[in-house]
Amino acid sequence: MKYLIVGLGNIGSEYQNTRHNIGFKILDAFAEASNIFFEENRYGSTANCRLKNQQLVLLKPSTYMNLSGHAVRYWMQKENIPEENLLIVVDDLSLPFGSLRLRGKGSAGGHNGLKNISELLGNENYARLRFGIGNAFQKGGQIDYVLGEWTPEEKNQMEERITICCEIIKSFCLAGLQRTMNQYNQK
Repeated sequence: MKYLIVGLGNIGSEYQNTRHNIGFKILDAFAEASNIFFEENRYGSTANCRLKNQQLVLLKPSTYMNLSGHAVRYWMQKENIPEENLLIVVDDLSLPFGSLRLRGKGSAGGHNGLKNISELLGNENYARLRFGIGNAFQKGGQIDYVLGEWTPEEKNQMEERITICCEIIKSFCLAGLQRTMNQYNQK
């Protein structure tokens, strides 16, 4: 079985440590723990690894957040990966910092990256792992907040939350969506 694991973010050093780039950060940690490296490819950076008998294709789109669907659709077709084996790792303003939610489908919830993926896939029936970034911003300050860097307190908790995200990704590929949701969404 083949899986496409997509971390959403924006390319460029100015976005590297921003809240909106948590998807990239989680995939970087997963790759490092798996001793694999990303290489530049069409529509993004990819890395491949095996997890027991599963093959994983990790993707960090280079299309910028709002056009992530182009990269997702291209790599699903190129690698012949079914929708049920797609997992999108994304930031979520509606969850408190560090909260993690795995879902098998759902709305974009105002997230432009998810919105574009749904438009290009023609539905919202794909798994997503949402990483809560909180919503501690003044009215009208959403863009500056999501493109802002983590607070020192958030940075202190980051490693542990990212480690759990990597466990969720592994479980999604080995145990399946439902069992993984049952195990991790309760915490």
